This record gives sequence, C-alpha cells and structure tokens, in this order.
Amino acid sequence: MMRLFGIETEYGITREDLDEVDPVVESMELVRAHLTASFERRWDYGGEDPHDDARGFRVSGLQQDKEEDDFAKIDAHRPFSFHEMKSDLVLPNGARFYNDHTHPEYSSPECRTLRDLLAHDRAGERVVQRAAERRNRTLGGPHVQLYKNNTDLHGHSYGCHDNYLVSRSIPFPQLVAGLLPFLVSRQVIAGAGKVGIEAQESGFVPGQYQLSQRADFMETDLSVDTMHNRPILNTRDEPHADREKYRRLHLIIGDANMCEYATALKVGTTQLVLDLIDRGGVPAIELADPVSAVKQISRDPDLKATVRQKQGPALSGVEIQEQYYTAARRMLAGADAETDWVLREWGETLRLLTQDRSQLVGKLDWVTKLWLLETFVQEERIGWDDPWLASLDLEYHNVNADRGLYLGLEAEGKAWRMTTEADIEQALSAGPHDTRGGLRGLCVRRFPDQIASMQWERIQFSGRLKRKTLEMGDLFNPTEVRACAEIFERAASPADAVAAWEIRKESQS
Repeated sequence: MMRLFGIETEYGITREDLDEVDPVVESMELVRAHLTASFERRWDYGGEDPHDDARGFRVSGLQQDKEEDDFAKIDAHRPFSFHEMKSDLVLPNGARFYNDHTHPEYSSPECRTLRDLLAHDRAGERVVQRAAERRNRTLGGPHVQLYKNNTDLHGHSYGCHDNYLVSRSIPFPQLVAGLLPFLVSRQVIAGAGKVGIEAQESGFVPGQYQLSQRADFMETDLSVDTMHNRPILNTRDEPHADREKYRRLHLIIGDANMCEYATALKVGTTQLVLDLIDRGGVPAIELADPVSAVKQISRDPDLKATVRQKQGPALSGVEIQEQYYTAARRMLAGADAETDWVLREWGETLRLLTQDRSQLVGKLDWVTKLWLLETFVQEERIGWDDPWLASLDLEYHNVNADRGLYLGLEAEGKAWRMTTEADIEQALSAGPHDTRGGLRGLCVRRFPDQIASMQWERIQFSGRLKRKTLEMGDLFNPTEVRACAEIFERAASPADAVAAWEIRKESQS
C-alpha cells in the first residue's frame, strides 16, 4: 500500500483574563494573529460533503447539522462574514490553519514518513503558540493559553484526527472488521491520560485515572457523525482524492499526544494494520461490545481489565495489541526500515507495559502523566479527587514552553525525541518534498497573490488564461510530485506551470 497520512489537531483555547470566553471569536482572532499581511486566500468548501457515508449511502442529515444551524443564528449577530469567522489559511508548509468554529485547528500537510509527520505535528504547536504570543502582545498580557488535549473537563471534547490514504479496492466492511478491535485497544499505547470520568448522566467525576481522554465520548461503533453520536470508526466518505481509487480513513477516536514516541506508534501501528487488512492477515477478533470495551480498557491503568469477544476468551487491551503485533511481525517484517522500526518499538512497548512501565516515562503520555501526578499526590499528601490534579492534567498539555508540564520535561531531556529543532523549523517553512502537501506549500510561497481558492486536492489560480487549475486528486507518486514541484519552481506564472504540467502528463499517458 502507498503510505500517506496526516494529523488534524483541534486545540483547547482560553482567556485567563475573562470570566466568560467566546471560543468562536477567540479562535478566529488567534488564527488571524498568525497573519503578517492582509487575509486574502479562500478555502473552497465546495468539495467537502460530510453527509457521504463509506457504507455506500448519503445521509439526509447529521445530528451536528442542528448545532451548526444554531451556531449560524448566533453568528449572524456577529460583525463577521463566514470567511472572516473561519479565517482559513493555507500555510507555506502546505498545512491548513483555521477556526473550526470553537477551536483553532491545525491540519498537517500529507506526510509519507513518521519523521516528517512528527516534525509537522510539532510545527503545529509552534504555529498556534506563536499566534498566541502575537495575540497576547495586543492584549497586554499572557492571557490566551492553548492546550493540545481533548477535553475541558466540563463535558466538552474536541478532536485529534489521524488520517490515512486507503485503496478503495479494500471493501469497507473488511476495514471495519480489521480496525475495530485494534482501535479499541490502541489507547494502551496512544492514550494521553486523564484524571476523572466524564459521563452524560453525571458530568465530570474526579478521582479515577484513565488511559484516554476520548474514551468517555465514544458512543457507537460506526457513524458518519463526528460531533454527536461519536463513533469508534468514522464512516465519512470524503477522500480528498480520486474517488474511484482511494478513500480517506478519518479516525476521530485518537487522543492528542504530546510525546513524539506515542504519536509515532499511534500512526505507525495503524498504518501497519491497514497493510495487514490489505493482505488479509489481521487476527480473528470480534468484540461483543466495542463501545463498552473502549471505556473498560481506558478506566484500568493497571491494564488488567478484559473485554468480551463474541466468540473466544475475554482479552485485555494489551493482549489484543499483542495479537495484532504478532500478525504484523509475521507478515510485514523486512518490508522497509520504518516498518521494522515500528515493529521493534511496538513489541518492546507492549513488553514494558506489563513488566516495567517506568521505562516508558517520556515516551507514552498516559504513563508520563500518571508518573507526574503520582509524584505530586505523594509529595502534597492529597487525594485523587483533589481539583488540583485536574489543573495539573490540563497544564501537562499547555503548548506554552514556560508553563507546559510536558514541555518542561522535554526541556530537561526526559522525553524521547525523533525530531530535532532543525526538523521543526524546516517543517514550519516547507512541506514534505515527496507529497502534494509540499507542492501546496510551494504554490503558497511562490504565487501567494495569484491563488483564488484551495482544497486538499486542487489549487485554483486567478487570471484569465484557461489552464489555471492544478488537479492533485491522483498526485501521490513521489517522483511525479517532485517533477511537478520542479515545474512550479521554474515557471514565471502559475498558468505557465499548470500548462507545462498538463503537457507532461499528456506525453506520458
């Protein structure tokens, strides 16, 4: 399978100088604080349709539609247009930075390697924090704070979505069967950790520590919705590519990770499972109640809770992961260096989770956060229901280096790194050279005033000439991406570049 993936991160935002915060306005102002020039470019929403379902139908309405209508009524009273509210930017590195109504969202460019993905994920942290610093200078104090997490601990959840290019030749039911048990148990590696439980019937209940921040909010196995009736496996069929060939697997169950190691394993293991599904090699596991299983596994940091299968013995989260790991090692070992790295670290992590998890501090978020909180509880002699812990939980995810607890550990050299500061700075200025994300960023850098609109798979240039649209719905081959980039680097205008690119494609067809 061709590997291509990306991460969308919605950041929690607050103003510490206000008793009541309008997150819509604050998110808009934060995104616009990134700008050093007037806001010109427009994201084209015409190619997005969240009602298309991968199970082969189109839903007439979503539960979130009513909420969007209610938001629209409120927004009508605000002195901003739709585009001003969204403040949708495409950055010089091919990423997208915009106001997702109540949260600033950074969507990484498409990446082909885990190292690139980590660098661009970390670049997103820098983008939002630098925008906050500019915003705070206008406010006269460090009032705006941003959190790379998934809950405000008041019953609201926001997402970190990992996305993968998948061949449409794989039947969707086959994807579902292969992915559900894996996603239910993936939190033992990729959970961000959380103090307390949030349930609709009781609100936030402090005290119990759990693995995942998103687990409390999972409500069904499959759904096209993302804001209500949240599914373990989202069925939105919005490929942002040639629909006949590809689908985009859009996963909303994942936590936002601070640890680079956890992000690498979250995405790396998921990609290997997709490879296994493509080859028909996933373990035969079918859970009796996946939604309950997500919560059971999350609420047992001792990792001893077992979940029922429809047939066969009950399994723990680690045992489910071990079955997937064994299948992947048997079928995929030796495929390439990155595959072998993921397999080696996956196996070692599963071993340490049951034998010596202290070695995973600085690698897995839920383990690292638990270690910090346990240390604090012992030193301060407080109970796990003390509200102090919820505050510390939140500050673990603060992307302000002066306040963030995780970033403090990283500065002390206590966190595992795959990226360097040079990698992150490079990711801030340009996208991956071997994906269309890099090509998108190149167009923003070279022709910023001649871009009329953009989508993930298309760039519409302004001007009177006919050839002014760069179509990228099938532009995934690294050699072809580089060839297209060379044309755009040399061309005097985007129209010249698009014309030259179309001539090249015609000559090869």
